[in-house]
Amino acid sequence: MFMELHTRPLAPEPYAELPKVPAFTVTSPDFADGDPLAPRHAADHEDLSPALAWTGFPPETRSFVVNCFDPDAPTPAGFWHWTALDIPASCTELPRGAGAPDGAALPAPAFHVRHDGGGQGYMGCAPPPGDRAHRYIFAVHALDIPSLADAAGLGPDTSPTAVAFNALFHTLARGVITGTYQR
Repeated sequence: MFMELHTRPLAPEPYAELPKVPAFTVTSPDFADGDPLAPRHAADHEDLSPALAWTGFPPETRSFVVNCFDPDAPTPAGFWHWTALDIPASCTELPRGAGAPDGAALPAPAFHVRHDGGGQGYMGCAPPPGDRAHRYIFAVHALDIPSLADAAGLGPDTSPTAVAFNALFHTLARGVITGTYQR
């Protein structure tokens, strides 16, 4: 007998089991923390990454990693929707659509790695139709190094999990904002 998708237990918060780091504030003009994301941020609509801004990170921050993770995807490991790394410490916001596959809206030398759908950039919300609302956790990680790519030998074909693993050892602080989406 198969459990229906919407009756699965909620996945744990993905950063709760990692080593604790200080928090900072992440905001978006596109949604408030805990609120639903607009269809324009979904894969079957405009597929646009939301605008993000962050404040209160440590002064010794040298770069950022930004990612979006759906812990409620019906897989054992959730689903990575977006990972951008080597965002300079001088950058404190990304505009709506910064997750475009060409990376043109990212500040140099930042770049995307592939998402779990196999492409580059942001893959919009795409929960199975009829499933409960999924959480889309947008996290900004403040790192102690200017280039995670250089330090760990990462490139555009690196998996988001490999980026997250390597970032863990350089994370000074983290800010998150969570949106939801249901089809």
